This record gives sequence, structure tokens and C-alpha cells, in this order.
Amino acid sequence: MDTTQQNSSAWDQKVEEGSRYTKAVSTQMIEKAKQGDWGITVTTEKNVPRKWFPESLKGLKILCLASGGGQQAPILAAAGADVTVTDISKKQLEQDQMVAERDQLSLRIVQGDMIDLSDFKDESFDMVVNPVSNLFVKDIQPVWREAHRVLKKNGVLITGFTNPLLWIFDDEEERKGHLEVKHAIPSSTLDYLQEGEVEAYIQSNQTIEYAHTLEDQIQGQIDAGFAITGFYEDDFGGTRILDKHIKTFIATRAVKL
Repeated sequence: MDTTQQNSSAWDQKVEEGSRYTKAVSTQMIEKAKQGDWGITVTTEKNVPRKWFPESLKGLKILCLASGGGQQAPILAAAGADVTVTDISKKQLEQDQMVAERDQLSLRIVQGDMIDLSDFKDESFDMVVNPVSNLFVKDIQPVWREAHRVLKKNGVLITGFTNPLLWIFDDEEERKGHLEVKHAIPSSTLDYLQEGEVEAYIQSNQTIEYAHTLEDQIQGQIDAGFAITGFYEDDFGGTRILDKHIKTFIATRAVKL
């Protein structure tokens, strides 16, 4: 099965359904960004600390990686950066294109897979911004290696990802208010489905997700040649029972050595 194609199609469907992570920013937010009043998220609720960015984004070359949806890329472009956005979902990228045309922004838009950035030359970006998305690839080491390759020396990678503890609980029971430990880490969406259930899951056009270890997430960046220089945690904003117990999302800032 082609996981990339499955997730591409599933995200196209999420756009049609109006998922939270497919809703583009407003013209009002773009206008504020043009005046220097801006912020972006790479997790769920919290904005990335402003100090993780240079004081001015003017002329800064930024790759918004697996970042379609008309959210991070248009804001950064409005704030003065030279922005390229890439994503596996055509419809997610159409959201970025819509904002660019609506608000007269310059955006380079490239459909592609986050594990293969061969469309981009070595050391061609000052910054890579990667919101929570590496749960959609089985092996995240190529993500770190490719991000390192396309960044200039001392370039910055800002990435969001899931705390693996999110994955150990039965999702349906957690939504009912019960914490039932059921899954192991690492694992995937399909690992705990019966053969007939797998086919039904795929036919329903849902995303295939992978629970990665913290070692792969953090040490993986270090092994690729990054130094971690920033860290924070986030959650669902109090809408899930887990929010009462632990933060389930993590963001890191890393510098290419």
C-alpha cells in the first residue's frame, strides 16, 4: 500500500470536510502580519515563541514543510519572508494559493513528500518550519536528514510533533473520558486492526498515522546534525481528558551545526 498516496487523499478529504488544520488564515491576520503583528503555531494552541525567529523576517528564505492549509506560510510571507510551502495534499496547498491570491502574497508552492526534498538544492533555506506532521511517515530519520541538507549552516529547524504518550491510550475510550492503556510505542494506526478492519479503514479514506519514540524525535534531530536550542509543550486546549494530566504535543527549535 502507498501510505503517501493514502494520506494525500485523506488530507484532501479533510479539506472538503473543513477540518481545523485546513482552515486558512483571514485577511485581517495577514494585514496584521504585514504590520509586524504576527504569530504561528506548529502544534495546536501555543504560538511559537517570537524569540525563535530573527527580529526581522525580511528576505529570510523559509521552507514551510508539510505545512499546507493556508496557515503558517501566508503569515510568514506577509511578515516579509521569502516562503516556499510544500505538502503531499493538493487541496491543502490550494488553501495557501487562495490566501496568496486573495491577499497579494508571493508564495512558492510545491507538492511533495516530506521525506524527499529533492526539489530543493542543498543549503537553500535559512529556516524550515514543520508543524505537527511527521506522524504521517513511517520513518522520520529521512525528514531530519533532508531538513538538515536543505538548510544553510546555522539554519534553524522549528518542528512540532506528538508526545508518544498520546498514542498508548485507546482513542475511542479516551474521548469518552476513560484512559485505557492499549497500544505500544512505536506502532501505527493499522497495527491493532483486524484484517477486515484494515481494508474498511483504508476505504474510508482516513489517514495512516505512526507513533514515534521520543528518541527518534529528539535524538533523531541530533544524529542528523542539529543542536536543540528550544523546547516547549502544548495540548488540545483543555478539550481532551489527557489535557488534565499531561501535555501531548512538543515543539523544538534546532540549529544546523
